[in-house]
Amino acid sequence: MAEIQRLSQDAHDRLAAELDDLTTRGRIDIARKIETARELGDLSENGDYHAAKEEKGKMEGRIMHLEHLLQDAEIVDGAAGGTDTVGQGAIVSLLYEGDDEPERMLVGSIEEKPDDVGVVSPGSPLGVALLGAAVGDEVSFEAPGGHLTVRVVAIDR
Repeated sequence: MAEIQRLSQDAHDRLAAELDDLTTRGRIDIARKIETARELGDLSENGDYHAAKEEKGKMEGRIMHLEHLLQDAEIVDGAAGGTDTVGQGAIVSLLYEGDDEPERMLVGSIEEKPDDVGVVSPGSPLGVALLGAAVGDEVSFEAPGGHLTVRVVAIDR
């Protein structure tokens, strides 16, 4: 059984649009590239043909990945628990015990995120501990290196 992906509506819509584009325009563009390359002659030494076939393979792999991802996706409200608590798709600023500077993390694995933000899976020990937490809450979780505590400093949507 495939793992259920929890996605915000925005992430689901973005991935569905990408899938639609790849299965329509993408496949047509690749077919044209392959046909143009075939017209150049001997396929065994035709770099354009081999490059187009490789591009087709990568695109088909991405299409399969998106189909499986969306098939097993669960749409979740990014504001789960209210706008004052951590939910799927929220960007949280966390202050680890002993640190002076907070770290910004996106709670979600496939959401779009700013470049300066890390990602924590909602199913990970930290993600599970954060879901439903409010600004000022301290949450504890078991990490591979031992028991850790973080304080939620801010929540952005």
